Amino acid sequence: MKATVYVGIGANLNNPTEQVHKALSKLSKLTKSRLIAQSSLYRTPPMGPQAQDDFINAVAKLETWLAPIELLDELQAIENAQGRVRKNDRWGPRTIDLDLLLYGNQVIETTRLSVPHYGMKERAFVLVPLAEIAPGLILPDNSPLIELVKYIDIQGIQQL
Repeated sequence: MKATVYVGIGANLNNPTEQVHKALSKLSKLTKSRLIAQSSLYRTPPMGPQAQDDFINAVAKLETWLAPIELLDELQAIENAQGRVRKNDRWGPRTIDLDLLLYGNQVIETTRLSVPHYGMKERAFVLVPLAEIAPGLILPDNSPLIELVKYIDIQGIQQL
């Protein structure tokens, strides 16, 4: 069954702009999927430890026929191919981070996957690029995206 999904993209190591573009290119070639839209790139301050470079963030919209866990596996394969090293440092620097933000209107809670992505409603680096490509989006909890963006602190976010 086809689903519309949104993927958050972020990087702050090894030429992060290039890393984000490379990830977008790989997303456009995903099996059983089609890249529909991509946001502009945004420079954002790091979340958590501040002793690291700013992030480059974006959001991609895809149509996919992959099941949620299959899509997660594909996203993690892209991360691995781009040199992502998973550490216990939750908000540390990374070459690429691909987060499955939304999978249709589904709410998914497993040991490997939480959708909608936890914390997305409080993260300007997710909401701003998401609103750029899907301003009329309603989240699974019936929150209008445009209302969330009105009240989020966008200080420090710079559209590139």
